[in-house]
Amino acid sequence: MTTVHRPRAGAVELRPVDTDLFRALLRRQAATVTVVTAPGPSAGRGRPLLPPAGFTATSFTSVSLEPPLVSFCLARASSSWPTIQRAEHVAVHLLAAGQQQVARTFATSGIDRFAAHPGWTVGPFGVPLVDGALAALLCRVVHRVTAGDHTIVIAEPLALGSGEDGNPLVHHRGGFSTTAGPWDALG
Repeated sequence: MTTVHRPRAGAVELRPVDTDLFRALLRRQAATVTVVTAPGPSAGRGRPLLPPAGFTATSFTSVSLEPPLVSFCLARASSSWPTIQRAEHVAVHLLAAGQQQVARTFATSGIDRFAAHPGWTVGPFGVPLVDGALAALLCRVVHRVTAGDHTIVIAEPLALGSGEDGNPLVHHRGGFSTTAGPWDALG
């Protein structure tokens, strides 16, 4: 059993972890907003087994420079999981500050996200590519690691694309924001 000691005034108070407290604490961390897409696997003869998948993620990070590797996490209860579980290739799109609606669309459950957001094209390996992102990484999935109720997907970038330079879309305290460096504020 974990024991918690009463801290001195002004010190950090440590409490046992519960789901609500954990979620509230994680909302304090600002994270880049990405949309991850994958083609639906085929049942053969051009018939789709599953539709393409696309979802909003804030768990994207670089893993290694040599070899180049990135990762993102996805709940296995997600509607996108069956497609991502089988995908050999994915694209990770780093959203620009003005792409809040794209992030909302790809975070909405129960809709055809690609019909709701027509700003995309089919790229190499059939991977959907979202228009207007600050950057896109076309990747080959190399590992899937089970971690609690999520899976960590590790992927190797095969090709990179960058849009216009600008500020990224950031998720913080349950809402969207952006970064503004001193060069932006003074500009």
